[in-house]
Amino acid sequence: MDDDLAVREGLSELLLSVGLVPICFASTRDLLESGALDQPGCLILDVRLPGASGLDLQHRLAAGGNSKPIVFLTGHGDIPMTVQAMKAGAVDFLTKPVRDQALLDAITIALERDRSQRALARVTQRNAELFETLTPRERDVLARVVGGRLNKQVAFDLGISEVTVKLHRSNGLRKMEIATIGGLIRAWETLPAHLRDAATSPST
Repeated sequence: MDDDLAVREGLSELLLSVGLVPICFASTRDLLESGALDQPGCLILDVRLPGASGLDLQHRLAAGGNSKPIVFLTGHGDIPMTVQAMKAGAVDFLTKPVRDQALLDAITIALERDRSQRALARVTQRNAELFETLTPRERDVLARVVGGRLNKQVAFDLGISEVTVKLHRSNGLRKMEIATIGGLIRAWETLPAHLRDAATSPST
């Protein structure tokens, strides 16, 4: 995204030449109204834009939970601005004029990050949906198993028999489509924080 038409056209030609499909915008408003943020890909942003700046957009996306990878490409950057953008998660902060290969390398990294984030998001969503099929007691038991508690300790914690603990643990793992405790721990780490926190709260 750049407010300079010539820059947008040059970037489009470069990206098309390597098989990528760019969508160009002149302002943050145009981008936000387009729906393009929901599509796979990354953002190439100038710092200075009509209306909200590129840095403003970065902050807005982060606040909204959108981790779309961003490559800044600007003729107006300085060290504090670069540090600010990189600390906020930018893939790179490049200054114009930039070598084509340097830009393409940054875009390659950004696209790979986007693919990884989307893959993780799919896993997170699936695990969360499976977790929500568990009964409250199955969640209680699995939360304590993840915390390293033994069956007899879980039984004592919850005031139930060890046999009942084993039953709830077995049912919970089956519903989560998990075969091992190691798999449970890995799946647990992908769950949204509110689900983990609810399952491990003292009131459960």
